[in-house]
Amino acid sequence: MRSTQEILKSAKAAVPALNACGSKINDALIKIADMLCENSAVEAILSANAKDIERAEGISEVMKDRLRLDKKRILGMADGIRGVAALPSPLGRVLDENVRPNGLTVKKISVSMGVVAIIYESRPNVTSDAAALALKSGNVCILRGGKEAYLTSAEIVKVIRRALALSGLPEDAVNLIEDTTRASATELMRANGYVDMLIPRGGAGLIRACIENATVPCIQTGTGICHVYVDGSADIDMALDIIENAKTSRPSVCNAAEVCLVDSAVAEKFLPLLKERLSKVELRLDEKAQKIIDGVPAGENDFDTEFLDYVLAVGVVDGVEEAVKHIAAHSTSHSEAIIANDEKAQEIFTSCVDSAAVYVNASTRFTDGGEFGFGCEMGISTQKLHARGPMGLPELTTYKYVITGNGQVRK
Repeated sequence: MRSTQEILKSAKAAVPALNACGSKINDALIKIADMLCENSAVEAILSANAKDIERAEGISEVMKDRLRLDKKRILGMADGIRGVAALPSPLGRVLDENVRPNGLTVKKISVSMGVVAIIYESRPNVTSDAAALALKSGNVCILRGGKEAYLTSAEIVKVIRRALALSGLPEDAVNLIEDTTRASATELMRANGYVDMLIPRGGAGLIRACIENATVPCIQTGTGICHVYVDGSADIDMALDIIENAKTSRPSVCNAAEVCLVDSAVAEKFLPLLKERLSKVELRLDEKAQKIIDGVPAGENDFDTEFLDYVLAVGVVDGVEEAVKHIAAHSTSHSEAIIANDEKAQEIFTSCVDSAAVYVNASTRFTDGGEFGFGCEMGISTQKLHARGPMGLPELTTYKYVITGNGQVRK
């Protein structure tokens, strides 16, 4: 077993070699996608995944769904990699250029970060998504998955590293931390001089631990207390369809709705229909909603909880302004939606809600790098520096200045 320190040193050493492979990277990505689809690889990954699921203890069926792979999901992972390969390179773009009075030409050019570390939990597809985006953006990546998905992630990384070697790229461009104890996560958080950017993907506890303990640059991602507000002008059937999708299509992900706010103007009509439509969802109701339908009274923290399950907090508000205030008080700045036909209500909502993704008459489930046309994503940033929302290729780059002269000296 390689120690975390050995992996950090190997990853750092691989950066120059990867930077020299620019033209080979797309071919390598296609090779990775093709090899993931080979029967032997699929069988090995599914076998490892079955063992991970068998070993998983104390997690809900919904959370097991995050862990579970099948052939369709593996083929989808490969498609995501091909999508990344088809995108334009984010490297070497001239972001700005000017000629100074002394004749110096100053260019601002996009370049890779260097070494990007990703700490994530039980979603093994993150392994391939993160590797593909890192490679395409010229970054070496260090993956530290959760112990629940370790065997699955290890099989995926085996395929990736084999494909890299066959494509003439350094195998150490993609690395998996082999120590699944908390010590390795802490070591990554404090790997100054080795890690140029740390991205946590997972629950609130993981993200909080990284933000509080990291001494390397860290992106705050993921936690999604996502709201859907049903305005008095909403098309009721549309609102029901959107909320059902946002809550139940995959409740274990960060872009699933956790709160539904309903305008008091339509609450008497809408809430009974919502209860009927979401028959398998436990509704946690505020005092106003309890007067209209039966359900579990909302607890003190229910409007501040990412349930990641078939649970939805429901509240009644007096119009869009009160909805905006509620969201400001309880949101994690991930994704919010308004269902409304009134253009003024739409404008107030989109102007005043300060989240990474704000929807009008659409499900929050679209907050995803693939759905946004990024191929896949490294994570969903809920902060404002330097990235916000689904993180694709541009968010994995920085820039440097290249200055060209013909003998100028400063006087």
